[in-house]
Amino acid sequence: MRILIRSTNWVGDAVMSLPALRAVRAHFPDAHIAMLALPWVADLFARESFANEVIPYHAPRGAHGWRAKWTIARQLAALRFDLAIILPNSFDSALIPWLARIPRRAGYARDARSLLLTDAYQAPARGEIPPHESFYYLELLRRAGWISSLPQAVTIRLEGTAEAAEEGRALFARDRLPLPVIGVSPGAAYGGAKRWFPDRFAQAAALVAAEHGCAVALFGTASEKQICEVVARDLTARGLTVRNYAGATSLREFIQLAAACRAFLTNDSGSMHIVSALNVPTVAIFGPTDHIGTGPTGDLARIVRQPVACSPCLLRECPIDHRCMSGVTAEMVAKTTLELVK
Repeated sequence: MRILIRSTNWVGDAVMSLPALRAVRAHFPDAHIAMLALPWVADLFARESFANEVIPYHAPRGAHGWRAKWTIARQLAALRFDLAIILPNSFDSALIPWLARIPRRAGYARDARSLLLTDAYQAPARGEIPPHESFYYLELLRRAGWISSLPQAVTIRLEGTAEAAEEGRALFARDRLPLPVIGVSPGAAYGGAKRWFPDRFAQAAALVAAEHGCAVALFGTASEKQICEVVARDLTARGLTVRNYAGATSLREFIQLAAACRAFLTNDSGSMHIVSALNVPTVAIFGPTDHIGTGPTGDLARIVRQPVACSPCLLRECPIDHRCMSGVTAEMVAKTTLELVK
């Protein structure tokens, strides 16, 4: 049997889908499983044993990408998949397997795409399944009959972490960044409301670094380079050894470097999900987003937040005084991190 799984579009969601992806492999142990993934997500699956191959998907969204969509659909048709499992909710994500004429196409009946699916399942209502987003993908498998029940809890882990950490230490050595290293990811997609303050990231990292004699590595996308540079200047002024990797790493390189970190400070972001799944001590600052629904998992992950009446508001920008973030101090984050890395 040949199975195509359309990956989620964002790194954080892709990490949270890992338990479901492993459950697909458990149900179809002898199948050839291919992941169809956008370029910025594809490297996440490179070390995962549930996938036999990863197929990068480059077509743009919307009607203007019609030619590229048709091309990838023809390529997939030639590979003769028997089943497509479509994890994203979008119409577009179901269109490609339909164009490829994959005989069986399973996904949630969302975004007016039921006619593109042979197995369209009603999405769970609020409160019907446990709140963490990983259960949303597992529930699709339960409704398809591929798992009998949902697990009581999930701890999400990436495979190959020891190998990735070894490669990351070699990269730090190449860049003359001495171990141990604290990772810091001060940016976050979706909006500024999710971002804790750069000066507090610097202060918290400095407090932890002083205790353990650490250097600091800053991570982010190219658009977050300026935020990382603000933190880098602050840390350099405090006498710490710093390297700004924002916009300078592939996803694969980020995974390697993050795996080699002694601890990691981050907002609610894709970086947070990856680092937590690498089993690196992770301290995540949450403000306007749902720490229960999208928080990191495992014994080495901690959430620092200030419980205020308006959180989680899920707004991109705070319309008032950003009290959910201003109430989180550098000392709170440093204390949590130091307790975690004892």
